[in-house]
Amino acid sequence: MSLTESEHVRRALIVVDVQPTFCEGGELATEGANEIAHRVAAYAAAHRDRYATVLTTQDWHIDPGEHFSDTPDFVDSWPPHGIAGSPNAELHPALADLDPDVRLKKGQYSHGYSGFDGADEHGRSLATILAEAGVTGVDVVGLVESHCVKHTALDARRAGLSARVLTDLTIPVSPQQGELAHKELTAAGVELRDSATL
Repeated sequence: MSLTESEHVRRALIVVDVQPTFCEGGELATEGANEIAHRVAAYAAAHRDRYATVLTTQDWHIDPGEHFSDTPDFVDSWPPHGIAGSPNAELHPALADLDPDVRLKKGQYSHGYSGFDGADEHGRSLATILAEAGVTGVDVVGLVESHCVKHTALDARRAGLSARVLTDLTIPVSPQQGELAHKELTAAGVELRDSATL
């Protein structure tokens, strides 16, 4: 009898950039992001036993260079957001009870789109942390699907991990950008799943 996926994949949940800076009222808001924050928190609370480890990432910009602009093009440059030490760069209040196993901060001096660009308080990269935990697959959720969630999932595949984006636990900046992200993710072998089907 062959093993089921759950029996041979040791999986991590990566909660990407669920921060007020990306939610309604934040510096780089996406409509519907607050609701996603609450959905992610509820999912993690209900299904933590599915995961070998739960990790969060945060945009934590100190001086990210051309990533910030007073005249942003919203492609390569953006209004200031995720400013290190600011209340809006902290994890969303909905995640107050999440108690992640690892917290990573990214983008201090770069764009830092991917969680794999970040490090924890000990300077360990996401790739190192996952390898040390024996993780072979990741579920990626959070903000936003068309950008940091997408880049994190793509980098997971590049690192040789199986990857799923849970589409009900993320949201794109726009439907059009979400469609483009889905095509790119699918082409890279990332599975798109609704969390209710897991």
